[in-house]
Amino acid sequence: MGILAWIVLGLIAGAIAKLILPGKQPGGIIATIVIGIIGGLVGGFIGGALFGGADVTGINLGSIILAVIGSIIVLLVYGLIVGRKGGAKA
Repeated sequence: MGILAWIVLGLIAGAIAKLILPGKQPGGIIATIVIGIIGGLVGGFIGGALFGGADVTGINLGSIILAVIGSIIVLLVYGLIVGRKGGAKA
């Protein structure tokens, strides 16, 4: 998959994940793309491990679903890390 496809998939997956999760999510469009790309990697890893061959292969429904699931996981982990840091300062 080319870099442009990763950017488009990252934007789609990151935006959907931000819409699904309640509360304020970090960053603007660049952060959304990065979250989506990392989510695509995480989702592809999880899909390959659980379903034996399911992977993020392009801009299709299966890849978007895996990338959104991975992006939600990334956002939840990010929220846990930032939430702990924020809580320690108070």
